[in-house]
Amino acid sequence: MSKGVLLVNLGSPDSPEPKDVKKYLGEFLMDERVIDVPLWARNLLVKGIILNTRPKASAAAYKKIWWEEGSPLIVISERLKSKVQEQVDFPVALAMRYGSMTIKKGLQELVDKGVDEVFLIPLYPQFAMATTETILVLAEDIRKEHFPDLKISDLPAFYNDDDYIEVLSNSIKKNLEGKNYDHLLFSYHGVPERHIRKRDITKSHCKIDGSCCVIPSPAHEFCYRHQCLEVTRLVAKKLSLKDDTYSSSFQSRLGFDPWLLPYTDRTIERLGKEGLKNMAIATPAFVSDCLETLEEIAMEGEEIFHEMGGKEFTTVPCLNDDEEWVALLAKWIKKWSN
Repeated sequence: MSKGVLLVNLGSPDSPEPKDVKKYLGEFLMDERVIDVPLWARNLLVKGIILNTRPKASAAAYKKIWWEEGSPLIVISERLKSKVQEQVDFPVALAMRYGSMTIKKGLQELVDKGVDEVFLIPLYPQFAMATTETILVLAEDIRKEHFPDLKISDLPAFYNDDDYIEVLSNSIKKNLEGKNYDHLLFSYHGVPERHIRKRDITKSHCKIDGSCCVIPSPAHEFCYRHQCLEVTRLVAKKLSLKDDTYSSSFQSRLGFDPWLLPYTDRTIERLGKEGLKNMAIATPAFVSDCLETLEEIAMEGEEIFHEMGGKEFTTVPCLNDDEEWVALLAKWIKKWSN
């Protein structure tokens, strides 16, 4: 068997122009694992409302963070791929779940190099319907239709992997060295509460009541909320953080259904109102900086904090192409290949 690796991240519009943003949002929001309502309702919501109102505002947000080389998420992911390729002996390709860098193109690139066994790595530490699951389902559909002889295996969620926690903790510590902060907020991408309940394999454990995530259960294998809170707990332990100096929150909600609490923007607002003057924020649901970290957190979040009387607002970069993170990915790939 000839082996190869496919790194898969979320994706990005081809440009920050409204037409490209609209196309990207259309693909993203019409995914049944992102907005998990019946097709007629999804069509009405996405094509009838969101795509007629949101692209212009989203394009303005993308323009704020766009780099000369292109989308930060794409550029960072390409740098990561290149560095990983330097450390392993077989082909490494990069794909995105949404946008023009498709999973089909990534698999084709590997097949064209003679690969018949692929290690697919979703670049998400935690499992979620709208991230890991949608990547794996689409990859399998593409394999069946276009590459029936291809064997694909994947990297499971690595949120509690000791090496990952070590790398993440080291990155946070390094980036906060010499910074002035009294509270560290771990902000994770939000999902609707129903996503948690839908992926509860026990059909009864996930009550989202404040205790279910700390009670051992098979449900935790697919519980995004548990996995996020576990990252916070493990990093806090590794960094010896005191209980009242850190917390977790969830960002980027959409629509009116209940989403995971507490919300990041409200948490930043509350901390400022309570008199906190200096805070730092890390975003461990992402391994690559993107719109949600560079604009929503580093710009909008800081603005909220300052409006509430806060002074210093420090944003911890994602792992991006950090050398320890690259080495860990290479280690996992080599372990798979043996």
